[in-house]
Amino acid sequence: MLCPECKKSSTKVIDSRDDSRSVRRRRVCLSCHCRFTTHEYIEPPKLKILKRNGVIEEYSRTKMQKGINLALEKRPVSAKQVSDAVDTIERNLYGQKNKLVQSKFIGNLVLEMLKKLDEVAYLRFLSVYRSFGSASMFQKEAEKLKKIKH
Repeated sequence: MLCPECKKSSTKVIDSRDDSRSVRRRRVCLSCHCRFTTHEYIEPPKLKILKRNGVIEEYSRTKMQKGINLALEKRPVSAKQVSDAVDTIERNLYGQKNKLVQSKFIGNLVLEMLKKLDEVAYLRFLSVYRSFGSASMFQKEAEKLKKIKH
């Protein structure tokens, strides 16, 4: 670890704390005595997504979160709830033995999460995900959701 002040590599850890996502370390430079903090994160293995058309691409948290945020636009769901939902979905994805995941699997995880968060967002996402071609398809899904809730 290089000191941010003198750029020498002779540093010493003086305190270390774990939280759920990273390890926070307080360090001191043995040359100039500058104190600084570092954070260490576990880098998860790269996930590959097998799309419906057969194309394979790297998993993108940003892309998934964008789709969820689009479905939740102008809905009463907090940013923390969205972040927690995305974290839960990611834990499920990284928990898979196979690092090549079908996009359909991710879509279903997102649908289940949205169903718990907000019914309108669930129906919005579902209508795009399943390519609804008519209002009657939308109505059928809304009726199914209504039966499940009551």
